[in-house]
Amino acid sequence: MDGPETDAEITPGAASDRLPIDMSGAGDLVGYRSSRDGGGSCSLEIGPQHLNRLGLLHGGFVSMLLDNGCGVALRLDLGDIDADVVTVSLTVNFIAAARQGRVTATGRITGGGRSLKFAEADLRDETGRLIATGSATFKVLSRR
Repeated sequence: MDGPETDAEITPGAASDRLPIDMSGAGDLVGYRSSRDGGGSCSLEIGPQHLNRLGLLHGGFVSMLLDNGCGVALRLDLGDIDADVVTVSLTVNFIAAARQGRVTATGRITGGGRSLKFAEADLRDETGRLIATGSATFKVLSRR
């Protein structure tokens, strides 16, 4: 993936502005953006397309944001934003609901060896209110 690394605000569909680790069909479809903030984060401006039938941020998007926040933190921790890593397991704890505004998942590495890494992330709204937490195990497939 060529191009400069940037922490610029991401517009859905503007792949040229994305961090190489953020370039994915999922990111384009959902509209989240990743950055190096806090050691690795993933943010989403909640829109009507992200809500469940109760008008709350859908749990699937909550899980996706936590997974991506952990993944960004992992690649940054590895010092290789192009490293191929996959999620082996993800556990999500739903704490509060979000209906609008921006939510951000911030990840951190908690341990691991050469090929398996452990990470956690918190999803918070703009006021800092905790929405959900997640813990994940990742397999490091390759480093470039």
